[in-house]
Amino acid sequence: MAGAKKTEPGKARRMKIKKGDKVLVIAGKDRGREGTVIAVRPDRQQVLVQGVNLIRKNTKVNYQGQRGAKEGGIVTQEAPIHVSNVALVDPETKKPTRAGYRLDGESKVRVARASGKDI
Repeated sequence: MAGAKKTEPGKARRMKIKKGDKVLVIAGKDRGREGTVIAVRPDRQQVLVQGVNLIRKNTKVNYQGQRGAKEGGIVTQEAPIHVSNVALVDPETKKPTRAGYRLDGESKVRVARASGKDI
C-alpha cells in the first residue's frame, strides 16, 4: 500500500480526571452508573472505571497459578471508556460537574466548576 500512513495515537493531552476520582457515566450502554477510576490513559484520552463497561475475555490457560494450578477460561473485566463519556462527581453535592483549576500560590488546585469547592 503505497502512501498509506501508519496511524498513531494522539498526543498525550492533559486530562482533568485522575486515578481515584468518582465519576458518572453520561453516555453509552452504562449511562447513569457510577464508579471509581482505576487507570488513566492520556495518550488515548481513555479511563478505566471500576464496574463499568464490562467485557468477557477469553484467557489462555497457563500453569503459573498458585502451586502450579491451571488458570484460564472466560474472565470478566473492565474495558476503557472515552473520557468525554464520563463526568466527575462533586464530592459535596454528589452531582456531576466539570473540573477546573485555580492557582493557589505556586500550586494548581482542582476545583469543581459547579460549586467552586476544591476537589
